[in-house]
This record gives sequence, C-alpha cells and structure tokens, in this order.
Amino acid sequence: MRQRRLMNQINVVPYIDVMLVLLVIFMVTAPMIQSGSVNLPSVDKVPAPPTDAMIVTVKPQGELTLSQTSQAQPKSYNRRDLIGAVQDAVSANPGQPVVIAADKEVKYELVMDVLNDLRNAGVNKVGLQTQIGKASR
Repeated sequence: MRQRRLMNQINVVPYIDVMLVLLVIFMVTAPMIQSGSVNLPSVDKVPAPPTDAMIVTVKPQGELTLSQTSQAQPKSYNRRDLIGAVQDAVSANPGQPVVIAADKEVKYELVMDVLNDLRNAGVNKVGLQTQIGKASR
C-alpha cells in the first residue's frame, strides 16, 4: 500500500467562495442604505439687524443686490463689483456690518461663496438674515 503525501499548499478556494458571497451581499444591500438627512434648526426669536447694516440680497437666479442702508433702494451688482462696493464702504467705516439676505431657493453653495468673498474683503461683521417663526419641513 502506498502512503499518501502531505499537501504543503493552502487551499484558497473556500476563502474565495466566502469573499464572493460577502461581495454579493454588500452589492445587494448598499443601494438599500438610506442617506442621513440634515434637520436644520429653526429660530423663534431673532434680533433685528442693525439699522445701519448693508444688506446683500441673493436672489434665486443668482442675482446679487446691495442696499447701503435698510431704507435705500437696492442696486444690482455682479460678484466682483459687489465686493468692490462693500470694500469701499468698509474702508470708510471699518465696523460696518453686512447682512446677507438669501432666498430659500438659492443654493447653499452660492450663499457660502458670497459670505467667503465678504470675509476675504475685510468685512468683520457678517450675518445671515432669517425669518422669524418655525421653519417649514
């Protein structure tokens, strides 16, 4: 009778089978995972912006307007000219506050770009205008 030789290699076929089954499970379950939602806080009472604040309005189409005071008529600007006008006002009055009033249909990215441009222009007091009341969901 002949003696069996010992096998000196690892059989990886079962490991590959297990990995393929796991891969199929992950591929099937990955589309079912729901992404998390962000619930933004609502505000009940908000202090009114200072009366001497400049108001930058961002409209849904991306149009930018600037009011030097709350009673002044807003003027339309492109982004570069808006920053220049704000820089002129801030150089004359370093404590000049600026309020950004953006329509809720405006992309968040556009509002953040305007906010970043204002901060880079040297405006230290920048705020966001909100509406008083509960936020709609």
